[in-house]
Amino acid sequence: MKAIVVTDQAAGTAGMTLAERPEPQPAINDVVVQVHASGFVPTEMAWPSTWTDRLDRDRTPSIPGHELAGVVTALGYGTTGLSVGQRVFGLTDWTRDGTLAEYAAVEARNLAPLPGDVDFTVGASLPISGLTAWQGLFEHGRLQAGQSVLVHGAAGAVGSMVTQLAREAGAYVIGTGRAADRQAVLDFGGQEFVDLENDALEDVGEVDLVFDVIGGGIGRRSAGLIRAGGTLVSVVGPPEARPADGLAVDFVVESDRAQLSEIVQRVRDGRLRTNIGNVSTLDDAVSALNPTERRKGKTIIRIRP
Repeated sequence: MKAIVVTDQAAGTAGMTLAERPEPQPAINDVVVQVHASGFVPTEMAWPSTWTDRLDRDRTPSIPGHELAGVVTALGYGTTGLSVGQRVFGLTDWTRDGTLAEYAAVEARNLAPLPGDVDFTVGASLPISGLTAWQGLFEHGRLQAGQSVLVHGAAGAVGSMVTQLAREAGAYVIGTGRAADRQAVLDFGGQEFVDLENDALEDVGEVDLVFDVIGGGIGRRSAGLIRAGGTLVSVVGPPEARPADGLAVDFVVESDRAQLSEIVQRVRDGRLRTNIGNVSTLDDAVSALNPTERRKGKTIIRIRP
C-alpha cells in the first residue's frame, strides 16, 4: 500500500516521504480500515510515540496521522461491535502506525460508526479536535451553563470546536487569536474577541475556565484570570503557573466511542461545524503538510477519491 513515512525526528514534516509499505494485519480486537480520509496534527513530529514504541524502542519508519474515516475491511480475532463494510471514524493508538496510508489497523473500541450522510472528509476532521474540546470542557473543566470560558486559539481546529461546544452548553465565550481571526471566532460563536497581539489579556477580567492550546507566556498570564474555584485546562503540557484558588489540569485526549457519536450527531443536525482548511490527496500530502504560509483550519488528506 502507499503511505507517508517518517524516519528522522530532526527533519520533522520536511522528512516525510511517500513510500510503499506492507498492508497491516489485524491483531486481537482490531479492525483493518480502508482509509478514505486522514487528519494530521503537526505537533505529532515532536511526540515520542511517533518515533518509539511503548518500550521506547525505535519503530521507524513510522506512518504518522491518528485521525481517520473509512470502511472496515477485516476483523481481528475476538473483534465485536463492528462489521466488514461498515463506515467508521475515530482516533488510532499513538504508538502504532497511523492513518496517512491506504489501510490502517485500529483497535475496534477506538472507532465509532460514521453515518452515511457525513462525508469521509468531515469524519476525519472530527476525532482529535472534537474529543479534545469535549473532554477538556466537560470532563476536566466541568463546565456548567452560565459560566465564562476563555478559549485561546479560538479560530483553530480545536479552539473552534471548544467555542461551539461551550456556547451550546450555555457558557459565555471569549475567544482569542490574531487580529485576522476576529470574524471567524465570532462566526463560531464567540461573544467577545481578544487580539493577543494588540489587546491586553488582563482586561478580560476573571473567568471560570480557560482552555489553553498555546502555553508559554499566554498560559502563565491566563492562570491569573481564573476566579475562585475555576479551572485552567491545558492541552500543551503542564501549566507553568497555577491559579491561586482553582485547578490546573493538563491532559492527553483519549478515544471514546460514545463521545464521537455525540460529536458527529451535532454535526449532522447543524449544531457543530467542523473547521477544515486544506484538503489534499495522498500523492500531494508531503507538500500539503509542509505549507509555506499560515493556514487556517485543519488539513485533511483524502486517501481515496
